[in-house]
Order: sequence, then structure tokens, then C-alpha cells
Amino acid sequence: MVPILLCSILSLAIFLERLWVLRKKRVIPSEFIVQVEHLLRAEKISYAIELCKQSDCPISRILLNGIKNFGRRREDIKVIIEEVGKREAAYLDKYVENLSTIASVSTLLGLLGTIAGMIKVFGVISVQKVANPTMLAGGISEALYTTCAGLSVAIPTLIFYRYLTGKSDTLILEMEEYCLRMVELIKERQR
Repeated sequence: MVPILLCSILSLAIFLERLWVLRKKRVIPSEFIVQVEHLLRAEKISYAIELCKQSDCPISRILLNGIKNFGRRREDIKVIIEEVGKREAAYLDKYVENLSTIASVSTLLGLLGTIAGMIKVFGVISVQKVANPTMLAGGISEALYTTCAGLSVAIPTLIFYRYLTGKSDTLILEMEEYCLRMVELIKERQR
């Protein structure tokens, strides 16, 4: 039961930390996007670069690399943005995969407890000629408690995993759309 409890604490900690990190206003702050777009339209590239350096969000780090390469070909800028975007996507997905592992492990720990409880039951049966229901109840209850505990941790953890994966994927897609829009804006200004 102790490892299952540790799994539940770890699962909740990862979920809460990722919820905090994956807030849209932290990943893609709308006021930042508006400011960068305004600066690019006004052809104030150096100000846009400074704004990106001052902002500590994934989209700013991606756009910074695109804007720094202002004079290059569209394809080159796009490749640079994609490279940085992959790193930022990995940051957004950090620890999320661990939730899937925790869900699997807690289920298996519950199963292990079930097996341990059943071993006790069969141990009592093999020693006694007449099985006393009271003596069997301890092993059966251990089996049921650990199964219940394992599933009680695994099910919410799997839900956390699916929710955070979806949230991360949505944010990554939105960042890609903003970056493509900024690349087009940069190319318009170069003409």
C-alpha cells in the first residue's frame, strides 16, 4: 500500500505542476502576441527582438529565433522556428509521460497486493484442514484493498495524463499557428 500511496502523491504533484506550467497565458500570452505583431508591422525588428528576450514564455523563445533571422529566406526561418519549437514542445510535454507510467505501475502494484493476499488465503487453507472463514477474511480483504487502492490511483492518473496530453497538444498547435503567422508577417516586411 505504501508504494501505491507514493504513486498517488507523485501523480498529483506532476498533475498540479503541469497544470501550472500549461496555462495558456503563461505559454502564449495574448498581450505579448499583439505587441510582437504590432512591432513587426511597424518594422521595429530590434524592439521585437528585445520584447522576445524580456518575455519568459515558450512562444517568445520560438519567435525570437525567427525574428533574429529576419533577412533570411522564408524556408530557412521556418526550419529555425521548427527546431526551437520542438524543444519548447518537449518542455511542455515534460513529465506528462510519467503519468502513464504511474497509472500502469499503480495498477500492477494493486495486482501484486491481490496476489499476496490470495497467497495468504491459500496458505491458511493448506495448513488447516477445515477452512475458518475468519482466518481467510484477512487475506481476502488484503487482496481487495490493494486492488481497490491501485485502481483508485490508476484511474485518476490516466485521466490526468489524457487531459494534460490534450492540453499540451492544443497549445503546441496554437504556437505553430502563431509562428507561421509571424513568419508570413516577417516575409511581408522583407518585400
